[in-house]
Amino acid sequence: MVRIRTRLAVVALVEIMLCWSTYAEPSLLRAERELFASVNQARRAQGLASLRWDESLATAARHHAEVMAEHGSAQHGFGGEPSLSARVKQAGAHFAWLSENVTQGPSSEFIHAQFMKSPPHRANILDRDMDSIGIGVVEQGGQLFAVEDFSQAR
Repeated sequence: MVRIRTRLAVVALVEIMLCWSTYAEPSLLRAERELFASVNQARRAQGLASLRWDESLATAARHHAEVMAEHGSAQHGFGGEPSLSARVKQAGAHFAWLSENVTQGPSSEFIHAQFMKSPPHRANILDRDMDSIGIGVVEQGGQLFAVEDFSQAR
């Protein structure tokens, strides 16, 4: 009986790891964590509350980052792709308000610096009405494609 349970646990763990490994490359997860930390550091420097991580927003951001990488271009939407609100709802997020930052670059540090230099992107990062964030990063051809989805959660 113990042997069967152990075998089932090992099989389940392997299946989870295989599913997760399709996205969860350590360098991409590190880039997401670095961007999350940078956003919250910028907010704290302005006296704002830190954003909390929302996995549904991250799922939507990762899917859109994949689409951007496939197109080789950072845009808020592509023909045939659902709108931001539809993508976020499909991922299971509940929100009162949304905004999004998208770009591409060689590193998370470069990406965050670009966002902070751009008035609209900086405004999204420092929006006092937002309380949640999900970030997705995908690598293609030596470039990181990054999406930051912000929300005021319901």
